[in-house]
Amino acid sequence: MYSHEDYIKRCLHIGKNGLGTTRPNPMVGAVIVCNNEIIGEGFTSPYGSSHAEVNAINAVKDKSLLSKSTMYVTLEPCSHFGKTPPCSDLIIKHKIPEVVIGCIDDNPEVAGKGIAKLKAAGCHVLVGVLEEECKNHLKRFFSFHNKKRPYIILKWAETVDGFIAPKIKSEKKPVWITNKYSRQLVHKWRAEEQAILVGTNTVMEDNPSLTVRDWEGQNPIRFILDKTSKLKNDYEVFNNQSETIRITNDDIDFDQPIAIQVCHLLYNKNINSVIIEGGSKTLQSFIDEGLWDEARIFIGKVEFKEGVKAPRLKGKLISESMILEDTLKIIRNNK
Repeated sequence: MYSHEDYIKRCLHIGKNGLGTTRPNPMVGAVIVCNNEIIGEGFTSPYGSSHAEVNAINAVKDKSLLSKSTMYVTLEPCSHFGKTPPCSDLIIKHKIPEVVIGCIDDNPEVAGKGIAKLKAAGCHVLVGVLEEECKNHLKRFFSFHNKKRPYIILKWAETVDGFIAPKIKSEKKPVWITNKYSRQLVHKWRAEEQAILVGTNTVMEDNPSLTVRDWEGQNPIRFILDKTSKLKNDYEVFNNQSETIRITNDDIDFDQPIAIQVCHLLYNKNINSVIIEGGSKTLQSFIDEGLWDEARIFIGKVEFKEGVKAPRLKGKLISESMILEDTLKIIRNNK
Protein backbone atom coordinates (compact mmCIF):
# COMPACT_ATOMS: atom_id res chain seq x y z
CA MET A 1 0.00 0.00 0.00
CA TYR A 2 1.37 3.36 -1.03
CA SER A 3 1.59 6.44 1.21
CA HIS A 4 0.70 10.09 0.63
CA GLU A 5 4.42 10.75 0.16
CA ASP A 6 4.65 8.13 -2.57
CA TYR A 7 1.87 9.73 -4.59
CA ILE A 8 3.28 13.25 -4.16
CA LYS A 9 6.63 11.90 -5.38
CA ARG A 10 4.80 10.68 -8.47
CA CYS A 11 3.30 14.16 -8.87
CA LEU A 12 6.79 15.67 -8.70
CA HIS A 13 8.05 13.18 -11.25
CA ILE A 14 5.39 13.89 -13.86
CA GLY A 15 5.35 17.62 -13.08
CA LYS A 16 8.86 17.88 -14.54
CA ASN A 17 7.35 17.24 -17.97
CA GLY A 18 6.19 20.87 -17.91
CA LEU A 19 9.66 22.32 -17.41
CA GLY A 20 10.31 24.95 -20.05
CA THR A 21 6.76 25.05 -21.45
CA THR A 22 4.45 26.19 -18.64
CA ARG A 23 6.33 29.42 -17.88
CA PRO A 24 5.39 31.76 -16.35
CA ASN A 25 2.93 29.28 -14.79
CA PRO A 26 4.29 26.68 -12.33
CA MET A 27 4.98 23.14 -13.56
CA VAL A 28 2.49 21.26 -11.40
CA GLY A 29 1.88 17.51 -11.29
CA ALA A 30 -1.40 15.86 -10.23
CA VAL A 31 -2.42 12.26 -9.58
CA ILE A 32 -5.88 10.80 -8.85
CA VAL A 33 -6.07 7.62 -6.78
CA CYS A 34 -9.02 5.31 -6.15
CA ASN A 35 -8.71 2.17 -4.01
CA ASN A 36 -4.92 2.50 -3.97
CA GLU A 37 -4.75 2.61 -7.75
CA ILE A 38 -3.83 5.56 -9.96
CA ILE A 39 -6.76 6.18 -12.29
CA GLY A 40 -5.61 9.49 -13.76
CA GLU A 41 -2.63 11.81 -13.80
CA GLY A 42 -1.55 14.98 -15.52
CA PHE A 43 0.89 17.88 -15.59
CA THR A 44 0.50 21.53 -16.53
CA SER A 45 0.10 22.09 -20.26
CA PRO A 46 1.98 24.87 -22.07
CA TYR A 47 1.04 28.37 -20.90
CA GLY A 48 -2.55 29.27 -21.65
CA SER A 49 -3.80 25.68 -21.71
CA SER A 50 -5.07 23.25 -19.06
CA HIS A 51 -3.62 22.97 -15.57
CA ALA A 52 -2.43 19.68 -14.09
CA GLU A 53 -5.65 19.03 -12.17
CA VAL A 54 -7.75 19.41 -15.31
CA ASN A 55 -5.52 17.04 -17.28
CA ALA A 56 -5.60 14.47 -14.47
CA ILE A 57 -9.41 14.56 -14.27
CA ASN A 58 -9.70 14.34 -18.06
CA ALA A 59 -7.47 11.25 -17.98
CA VAL A 60 -9.93 9.36 -15.78
CA LYS A 61 -12.03 7.11 -18.02
CA ASP A 62 -14.76 6.33 -15.52
CA LYS A 63 -15.72 9.71 -14.03
CA SER A 64 -18.02 8.01 -11.49
CA LEU A 65 -14.87 6.95 -9.61
CA LEU A 66 -13.94 10.56 -8.90
CA SER A 67 -16.51 10.86 -6.10
CA LYS A 68 -14.60 8.25 -4.09
CA SER A 69 -11.04 9.22 -5.03
CA THR A 70 -8.16 11.27 -3.65
CA MET A 71 -6.40 13.90 -5.72
CA TYR A 72 -2.71 14.51 -5.07
CA VAL A 73 -1.19 17.75 -6.36
CA THR A 74 2.13 19.51 -5.79
CA LEU A 75 0.61 23.01 -5.51
CA GLU A 76 -2.64 24.36 -4.12
CA PRO A 77 -5.37 24.31 -6.80
CA CYS A 78 -6.15 27.77 -8.14
CA SER A 79 -9.34 29.57 -7.16
CA HIS A 80 -9.45 32.39 -9.71
CA PHE A 81 -10.16 32.88 -13.39
CA GLY A 82 -7.02 33.44 -15.45
CA LYS A 83 -6.28 31.90 -18.83
CA THR A 84 -8.35 28.94 -17.57
CA PRO A 85 -11.22 28.47 -15.05
CA PRO A 86 -10.44 27.72 -11.37
CA CYS A 87 -9.23 24.17 -10.75
CA SER A 88 -10.82 24.15 -7.31
CA ASP A 89 -14.24 24.60 -8.93
CA LEU A 90 -13.65 21.59 -11.18
CA ILE A 91 -12.61 19.43 -8.19
CA ILE A 92 -15.79 20.46 -6.39
CA LYS A 93 -17.91 19.83 -9.49
CA HIS A 94 -16.69 16.23 -9.67
CA LYS A 95 -17.18 15.77 -5.90
CA ILE A 96 -13.63 14.57 -5.26
CA PRO A 97 -13.78 14.04 -1.48
CA GLU A 98 -10.10 14.37 -0.56
CA VAL A 99 -7.22 16.50 -1.84
CA VAL A 100 -3.60 16.13 -0.68
CA ILE A 101 -1.44 19.17 -1.45
CA GLY A 102 2.32 19.55 -1.41
CA CYS A 103 2.49 23.28 -0.71
CA ILE A 104 0.36 26.42 -0.61
CA ASP A 105 0.35 28.78 -3.59
CA ASP A 106 1.89 32.12 -2.50
CA ASN A 107 0.40 33.93 -5.48
CA PRO A 108 -1.82 36.62 -3.87
CA GLU A 109 -4.64 35.63 -6.23
CA VAL A 110 -4.67 32.17 -4.61
CA ALA A 111 -2.74 32.08 -1.28
CA GLY A 112 -5.03 29.71 0.62
CA LYS A 113 -8.22 30.68 -1.18
CA GLY A 114 -8.26 27.45 -3.17
CA ILE A 115 -7.95 25.40 0.01
CA ALA A 116 -10.67 27.46 1.71
CA LYS A 117 -13.02 26.92 -1.23
CA LEU A 118 -12.43 23.16 -1.19
CA LYS A 119 -13.03 22.92 2.57
CA ALA A 120 -16.19 25.01 2.31
CA ALA A 121 -17.51 22.49 -0.20
CA GLY A 122 -16.92 19.65 2.25
CA CYS A 123 -13.65 18.37 0.79
CA HIS A 124 -11.07 16.98 3.19
CA VAL A 125 -7.76 18.78 2.52
CA LEU A 126 -4.31 17.75 3.71
CA VAL A 127 -1.51 20.28 3.16
CA GLY A 128 2.28 20.04 3.49
CA VAL A 129 3.16 16.55 2.24
CA LEU A 130 6.78 16.72 1.01
CA GLU A 131 6.43 20.49 1.27
CA GLU A 132 10.13 21.36 0.89
CA GLU A 133 10.53 19.05 -2.10
CA CYS A 134 7.51 20.67 -3.74
CA LYS A 135 8.77 24.19 -3.04
CA ASN A 136 12.14 23.33 -4.55
CA HIS A 137 10.42 21.82 -7.58
CA LEU A 138 8.48 25.08 -7.97
CA LYS A 139 11.43 27.35 -7.12
CA ARG A 140 11.06 29.55 -10.21
CA PHE A 141 7.42 30.24 -9.42
CA PHE A 142 8.09 30.99 -5.75
CA SER A 143 11.07 33.23 -6.48
CA PHE A 144 8.93 35.31 -8.81
CA HIS A 145 6.06 35.73 -6.34
CA ASN A 146 8.00 35.91 -3.07
CA LYS A 147 11.22 37.68 -4.04
CA LYS A 148 9.66 39.73 -6.87
CA ARG A 149 12.43 38.68 -9.22
CA PRO A 150 13.28 35.76 -11.51
CA TYR A 151 14.99 32.63 -10.30
CA ILE A 152 18.63 33.37 -11.22
CA ILE A 153 21.07 30.74 -12.48
CA LEU A 154 24.69 31.71 -13.00
CA LYS A 155 26.56 29.57 -15.52
CA TRP A 156 30.13 29.60 -16.70
CA ALA A 157 32.99 27.33 -17.74
CA GLU A 158 36.50 27.79 -16.38
CA THR A 159 39.83 26.19 -17.03
CA VAL A 160 41.58 24.03 -14.51
CA ASP A 161 43.78 27.05 -13.71
CA GLY A 162 40.78 29.34 -13.13
CA PHE A 163 40.20 31.36 -16.31
CA ILE A 164 37.01 31.81 -18.34
CA ALA A 165 38.70 33.34 -21.40
CA PRO A 166 42.24 33.55 -22.78
CA LYS A 167 44.19 36.77 -22.74
CA ILE A 168 44.33 36.96 -26.53
CA LYS A 169 41.79 35.64 -29.06
CA SER A 170 42.41 35.30 -32.78
CA GLU A 171 38.73 35.03 -33.81
CA LYS A 172 35.37 36.45 -32.69
CA LYS A 173 33.99 33.11 -31.53
CA PRO A 174 34.04 31.05 -28.32
CA VAL A 175 37.19 29.31 -27.18
CA TRP A 176 35.80 26.03 -25.90
CA ILE A 177 36.81 24.93 -22.41
CA THR A 178 34.38 22.01 -22.12
CA ASN A 179 33.49 19.00 -24.27
CA LYS A 180 30.49 18.70 -26.60
CA TYR A 181 28.38 16.82 -24.05
CA SER A 182 28.74 19.60 -21.49
CA ARG A 183 27.80 22.12 -24.17
CA GLN A 184 24.74 20.07 -25.09
CA LEU A 185 23.69 20.08 -21.44
CA VAL A 186 23.88 23.88 -21.47
CA HIS A 187 21.48 23.92 -24.42
CA LYS A 188 19.11 21.68 -22.46
CA TRP A 189 19.26 24.17 -19.59
CA ARG A 190 18.46 27.03 -21.94
CA ALA A 191 15.32 25.20 -23.05
CA GLU A 192 14.24 24.93 -19.40
CA GLU A 193 14.49 28.62 -18.54
CA GLN A 194 12.47 31.58 -19.76
CA ALA A 195 15.34 33.97 -20.44
CA ILE A 196 19.08 34.25 -20.89
CA LEU A 197 21.27 37.32 -20.29
CA VAL A 198 24.75 38.36 -21.40
CA GLY A 199 26.72 41.58 -21.65
CA THR A 200 28.03 43.56 -24.59
CA ASN A 201 31.55 42.15 -24.40
CA THR A 202 30.33 38.55 -24.59
CA VAL A 203 28.42 39.35 -27.78
CA MET A 204 31.38 41.18 -29.32
CA GLU A 205 33.99 38.59 -28.34
CA ASP A 206 32.07 35.33 -28.91
CA ASN A 207 29.18 36.27 -31.21
CA PRO A 208 26.90 33.63 -29.60
CA SER A 209 23.36 32.86 -30.74
CA LEU A 210 22.19 31.85 -27.22
CA THR A 211 19.74 29.29 -28.62
CA VAL A 212 19.05 25.57 -28.05
CA ARG A 213 20.73 24.34 -31.24
CA ASP A 214 21.81 21.02 -29.72
CA TRP A 215 18.55 20.27 -27.91
CA GLU A 216 14.83 20.08 -28.63
CA GLY A 217 12.94 22.88 -26.93
CA GLN A 218 11.96 26.50 -26.89
CA ASN A 219 14.66 29.15 -27.21
CA PRO A 220 14.87 31.51 -24.23
CA ILE A 221 14.22 35.22 -24.59
CA ARG A 222 17.62 36.90 -25.04
CA PHE A 223 18.46 39.95 -22.93
CA ILE A 224 21.61 41.88 -23.82
CA LEU A 225 23.24 44.50 -21.60
CA ASP A 226 24.08 47.11 -24.25
CA LYS A 227 24.52 50.44 -22.47
CA THR A 228 24.87 52.71 -25.49
CA SER A 229 23.21 50.47 -28.13
CA LYS A 230 26.57 50.02 -29.84
CA LEU A 231 25.96 46.43 -30.95
CA LYS A 232 25.11 46.16 -34.62
CA ASN A 233 22.20 44.02 -35.75
CA ASP A 234 24.42 41.61 -37.68
CA TYR A 235 25.43 39.74 -34.50
CA GLU A 236 23.90 36.27 -34.07
CA VAL A 237 21.87 37.32 -31.00
CA PHE A 238 19.76 39.50 -33.27
CA ASN A 239 18.71 36.69 -35.61
CA ASN A 240 15.04 35.71 -35.83
CA GLN A 241 15.33 32.47 -33.86
CA SER A 242 14.15 34.09 -30.62
CA GLU A 243 13.15 37.45 -29.21
CA THR A 244 16.06 39.69 -28.22
CA ILE A 245 15.71 42.66 -25.87
CA ARG A 246 18.47 45.22 -25.38
CA ILE A 247 18.93 46.72 -21.92
CA THR A 248 20.37 50.19 -22.47
CA ASN A 249 20.95 53.35 -20.42
CA ASP A 250 17.34 54.23 -21.24
CA ASP A 251 16.28 51.21 -19.14
CA ILE A 252 18.73 51.21 -16.23
CA ASP A 253 21.41 53.43 -14.71
CA PHE A 254 24.73 51.71 -15.48
CA ASP A 255 26.49 53.91 -12.90
CA GLN A 256 24.45 52.23 -10.14
CA PRO A 257 24.38 48.55 -9.09
CA ILE A 258 23.20 46.73 -12.20
CA ALA A 259 21.87 43.37 -10.98
CA ILE A 260 19.02 44.74 -8.84
CA GLN A 261 17.88 46.96 -11.71
CA VAL A 262 17.94 44.05 -14.13
CA CYS A 263 15.90 41.98 -11.68
CA HIS A 264 13.24 44.69 -11.50
CA LEU A 265 13.16 44.99 -15.28
CA LEU A 266 12.79 41.23 -15.81
CA TYR A 267 10.14 40.97 -13.11
CA ASN A 268 8.12 43.71 -14.78
CA LYS A 269 8.37 41.75 -18.03
CA ASN A 270 6.92 38.68 -16.28
CA ILE A 271 10.16 36.67 -16.51
CA ASN A 272 10.32 34.01 -13.81
CA SER A 273 13.74 32.48 -14.55
CA VAL A 274 16.96 33.57 -16.23
CA ILE A 275 20.38 32.08 -16.95
CA ILE A 276 23.21 34.58 -16.67
CA GLU A 277 25.82 33.49 -19.21
CA GLY A 278 27.70 36.75 -19.40
CA GLY A 279 31.37 37.42 -18.93
CA SER A 280 33.18 37.83 -15.64
CA LYS A 281 31.99 41.41 -15.08
CA THR A 282 28.30 40.62 -15.59
CA LEU A 283 28.43 37.46 -13.50
CA GLN A 284 30.35 39.17 -10.70
CA SER A 285 27.80 41.99 -10.51
CA PHE A 286 25.06 39.47 -9.62
CA ILE A 287 27.38 37.71 -7.16
CA ASP A 288 28.43 40.95 -5.44
CA GLU A 289 24.80 42.06 -5.06
CA GLY A 290 23.81 38.62 -3.73
CA LEU A 291 21.24 38.23 -6.50
CA TRP A 292 21.62 34.62 -7.54
CA ASP A 293 20.03 31.33 -6.54
CA GLU A 294 22.33 28.72 -7.99
CA ALA A 295 25.58 28.56 -9.93
CA ARG A 296 26.41 25.87 -12.46
CA ILE A 297 30.15 25.79 -12.99
CA PHE A 298 32.02 23.62 -15.47
CA ILE A 299 35.73 23.02 -14.97
CA GLY A 300 37.53 21.79 -18.05
CA LYS A 301 40.93 20.14 -18.32
CA VAL A 302 42.48 22.87 -20.49
CA GLU A 303 44.84 25.56 -19.20
CA PHE A 304 45.16 29.16 -20.37
CA LYS A 305 48.06 30.19 -18.10
CA GLU A 306 46.73 33.75 -18.25
CA GLY A 307 43.52 35.49 -19.24
CA VAL A 308 40.18 36.57 -17.72
CA LYS A 309 39.80 35.23 -14.20
CA ALA A 310 36.67 33.23 -13.39
CA PRO A 311 34.18 34.76 -10.92
CA ARG A 312 34.38 33.75 -7.29
CA LEU A 313 31.45 33.09 -4.99
CA LYS A 314 30.50 31.43 -1.72
CA GLY A 315 27.61 29.04 -1.33
CA LYS A 316 26.63 25.47 -0.55
CA LEU A 317 27.91 22.76 -2.87
CA ILE A 318 24.82 20.77 -3.88
CA SER A 319 26.44 18.32 -6.27
CA GLU A 320 29.66 17.57 -8.10
CA SER A 321 29.70 15.27 -11.11
CA MET A 322 31.81 14.35 -14.11
CA ILE A 323 30.86 14.69 -17.79
CA LEU A 324 33.71 12.70 -19.29
CA GLU A 325 36.76 14.81 -18.33
CA ASP A 326 34.72 17.90 -17.33
CA THR A 327 33.71 18.58 -13.73
CA LEU A 328 30.30 20.13 -13.07
CA LYS A 329 29.65 21.82 -9.74
CA ILE A 330 26.19 23.01 -8.66
CA ILE A 331 26.31 25.61 -5.88
CA ARG A 332 23.33 27.12 -4.08
CA ASN A 333 23.17 30.57 -2.56
CA ASN A 334 22.22 30.19 1.09
CA LYS A 335 21.40 33.85 1.63
